[in-house]
Amino acid sequence: MSPRTAIKKAIKLVFLVLALPLFGLLLLIRAFTGSDNSFASFSQLLSLIPGKIGVYFRAAFYSLACPATSDEIFIGFLTILSHRDASIARGVYIGPQCNIGMCSIGENTLIGSGVHILSGANQHSFNDPTLPIQEQGGTYRKTRIGRDCWLGNASVILSDIDDHSIVAAGSIVTRPVGEALIVAGNPGKTVRPRFSEPPSERTVPQGTENDQ
Repeated sequence: MSPRTAIKKAIKLVFLVLALPLFGLLLLIRAFTGSDNSFASFSQLLSLIPGKIGVYFRAAFYSLACPATSDEIFIGFLTILSHRDASIARGVYIGPQCNIGMCSIGENTLIGSGVHILSGANQHSFNDPTLPIQEQGGTYRKTRIGRDCWLGNASVILSDIDDHSIVAAGSIVTRPVGEALIVAGNPGKTVRPRFSEPPSERTVPQGTENDQ
């Protein structure tokens, strides 16, 4: 292990210890209230911590509080996770001023500034004319973002995105996006494939698997 790696691990351990009391308080509130509604308040508080300190603190806390979330993630200033049911894999970068709902985000995905990932496209029902929209409820689902994706600044994601795909800045994704596609516009439409052939369909020439 290199000295740099050892120092980084030590720093992460320090912030993990610092995050434990906050996580304990979250669990205590949940035990008394029976819900995770307070999680968003903790996320709002953590979003206000600037610089590297905030990055390390958020990574430590979310690795404790959120299912299957790595501590090797970058979550920027003023970014809020609105639901605890968010899974963020290793190597994910989330820029500043994002709002992340119920979702799973695959390894090494890049998310630009001001991106909104919603908990599905049906969070608000509006079919009953006798009730205000805010009283009609809705349906929440976990939005899936694949690995090695790039979501451009200010994009809005309401549906799943498969591995290796790119969403252009300002786009609104309302339908599922297939593997290795570039999507742009409102509503988001496929511009072209990212590669000449999807990575899942690539073949490795015989005799090269063990050449490394």
